[in-house]
Amino acid sequence: MYDQPQAPYPGPTPNYNNHVYAPQPFESDTKNPYEGDRFKPKKKINDPIFLVLFIAQLLGFAALSAIALRSWISEGGLGGGLGKGGGQTGNPVTLNRSAVYLLLLVTAAAVLLSSLYLMLTRAFTKIIMHITLVLTIILNIGICIYYWITKYYSGAIIFTIIALLSVVSYFGFRSRIPLASLLFQVVMDVSKHHMSVYAVAFSALLLTAALSVWYTFTVIATYAKWTPGAPGCGNSGCSSGKVAGLIFFETFSYVWTSQVIGNVALATLAGGPYGCWYYFGPRSAGQMPKNPTISAFGRASTLSLGSISFGSLIVTILEMIRLILNAAAQNANADGHPVEACLACCAACFVGILENLVEYFHRYAYIEIALYGKAYIPAAKDTWRLFKDRGVDALVNDSLVGMTLMWGAYAIGLLSSLFAFLYLKIAGPSFNADGSYTAPLLLFSFFIGMVCANTLGSAIEAGVSTIFVGLGEDPHILAIRAPELFALIAQVYPHVTQGVPQ
Repeated sequence: MYDQPQAPYPGPTPNYNNHVYAPQPFESDTKNPYEGDRFKPKKKINDPIFLVLFIAQLLGFAALSAIALRSWISEGGLGGGLGKGGGQTGNPVTLNRSAVYLLLLVTAAAVLLSSLYLMLTRAFTKIIMHITLVLTIILNIGICIYYWITKYYSGAIIFTIIALLSVVSYFGFRSRIPLASLLFQVVMDVSKHHMSVYAVAFSALLLTAALSVWYTFTVIATYAKWTPGAPGCGNSGCSSGKVAGLIFFETFSYVWTSQVIGNVALATLAGGPYGCWYYFGPRSAGQMPKNPTISAFGRASTLSLGSISFGSLIVTILEMIRLILNAAAQNANADGHPVEACLACCAACFVGILENLVEYFHRYAYIEIALYGKAYIPAAKDTWRLFKDRGVDALVNDSLVGMTLMWGAYAIGLLSSLFAFLYLKIAGPSFNADGSYTAPLLLFSFFIGMVCANTLGSAIEAGVSTIFVGLGEDPHILAIRAPELFALIAQVYPHVTQGVPQ
């Protein structure tokens, strides 16, 4: 459709029979796309302190990984193999090579499931939302029933509440599905004409998967080198406390680095194909700059990397707090303290909600950073002011796009954990003869699945979020790029399009 200059938007055919407004093009659409340093920020490195901290922790992780892996390799990986026969060989004291094979398979499964989910999201609109919502409800109910059957009462109470809320939210948000599905359709139609969207998404996914593999080997090697009684321990001062501390740092580094990877991908897409589509028009119009994705990646990975690291660090700290609370809840339940376990679960849920709110706000700050090259704090302030002035926050809150992607990632994380659980049951590796490593491996598997799915889903989220930012700045442009979407927004949220000629 891009060959038709009279139809600048390549998406669905507009149909205003059921809408209030039928917007027409405005002269102001020809305004300078580079206004306010947009797409051409000043050559200045923002938030350099956090850039240095990010590089330092990554180098620290690499050094620790090299020490642990060298010892692990010298011990032959403590033996172990793949499958039922190979898994029952190897050193039974701590995690051995069998655990590596397991987590590698989990990573491969997470990449496959995430890729399949992206293809389904591209192919369908309303149906994908119904499927993910219903699937999440079923999964929540299933986990709830399992916890009640196994008498894990603290977890059962929490998941009972979550299951009830998921059922209620489905019926409450059902009326918002038409708008969310149209947003999906617009983003997918734009991405069809910019294959760099999928190149960035899959590159980020593969990079995250590679990081997950590196993290997996490092965690296994850390257990093997510093666990008391392990062959690699020697006289290096082994203790359970040292193992816990090193695993905590490795997990912290993994979360922060994976957050930065995903957010660099988001900034690349927002400042590249999606942002250029909104402000310059489709490629056939001849106004879009050359190689917008490469230019946006260059800005995100150099000048703005410190700002992205700053925002990612905040989310990482909240994620680590939530993981600690989840571990505390499991330990309290195992020790027979249901009250403490329930309190820890409630605290973990609260931190998780706070983390989601922070991630939701950061996403739009990163788009401001991608478009204008701002530092993190000015970008966050400008984003908040823009949304409150325009009232776009109500539209964003009612959008089901982010919720659908989040629940899809949640389902992929659960399926990754289920895969790991079945492998442990079937293969019966020697290191897990008493089941002591089941919980950590399931947690690692869930974590890897969630990270892979969220990284890939960020490609879709970036397009929707960029449209929201553009809607807050220059809503009349959306009336030209996607008239049907603009008409539906004008009907449901007239305050968002305030001041736009009707």
